[in-house]
Amino acid sequence: MRILQVIQKKQLRGAEVFACQLAQHLVDLGHDVKVVSLLDGDARLPFAGEVTVLHANVKKRFTDRQGWKRLAQVVKTFQPDVVQANAGDTLKYAILSRYFFGWNAPVLFRNASMVSSYIRSSLIRRFNGFLLKHVHHIASVSEASREDLVKTFPATAKKVTVIPIGIEERKYTRIDRDPGYSYLVHVGGFSFEKNHRGLLRIFAGVKQKHHAVKLWLIGDGPLRPETEAYAAELKLQDHVQFLGYRDNALDYIASADALLLPSIIEGLPGVVLEAFYTRTPAVANHVGGIGEVIENRKTGWLIAKDHETEFVDAVLRVLERPEEAKANAERAHALVTEKFTNTFLATRFAEVYKQMMKNKTP
Repeated sequence: MRILQVIQKKQLRGAEVFACQLAQHLVDLGHDVKVVSLLDGDARLPFAGEVTVLHANVKKRFTDRQGWKRLAQVVKTFQPDVVQANAGDTLKYAILSRYFFGWNAPVLFRNASMVSSYIRSSLIRRFNGFLLKHVHHIASVSEASREDLVKTFPATAKKVTVIPIGIEERKYTRIDRDPGYSYLVHVGGFSFEKNHRGLLRIFAGVKQKHHAVKLWLIGDGPLRPETEAYAAELKLQDHVQFLGYRDNALDYIASADALLLPSIIEGLPGVVLEAFYTRTPAVANHVGGIGEVIENRKTGWLIAKDHETEFVDAVLRVLERPEEAKANAERAHALVTEKFTNTFLATRFAEVYKQMMKNKTP
């Protein structure tokens, strides 16, 4: 098959990283895969081939005919059997390009979040309903995200399949640490969904009782300056390290005593699975599909959203009961290596693509 993967930006964000990992595994299975990015960036993505940049104008995403046209030119040149839109604005560009410039390849939308959280007006609902009407199939990252999508847009019910995010089985190297400290890690872009302010409050609560502790923040984004200012306000600047984007985030996860993820919106975050893979205990809010992989106190610690005191207590439990934390991490590792490898998931996507090719009507 010829498969076109469309990503938002050349950046080390979960959606882009997984799309490129998937693309590479599909190549390894013998398929012809091309990756195209709406926006340029300086990240080195995990795909051996070239990533074509459209230089779209997402600030004018609803009227960017030149961006839609450039995507159409890629499609007409490459002649893919399937086009996959991977979160963000990629769905808008894929459907509007197809609608206005007349290419025929079926479109799969990868739904990696909870769509209802972004429907803030009847106009947005109608527009997204139009986009989803013209999608041929949808791969939701978790059962929770599938249920949310179908509840928000009932017409999608018959064309949604749950295919989770996966992990790459690869080696990692542990980061040098100050032996006198425990280390916590968070990996994610600085956006409102990730709840960095709540994370810093949780870290402050942990530090009150477990003084020798530091926090690694991996990622970047628009809310980073605000988060740095909030860390200073809480007098945490000497214990929080803002490390920016890192192409070795797995090394930091493997080196931490716990991964913290107090998000307010998630689909199924890959960083939780990476923590499982490296046997790093995970403490996360019970949002989106996280509860489908974290069984509380068996494969991690699952906390009700906005219950920051309980989150603090769970982190302290991890730090103060290492044998219990180790047992949870071992069960988590067994789960992820059995059911969540990208090698396995690539075959799942390929099966869906073949079905789409048989039925090209949205």
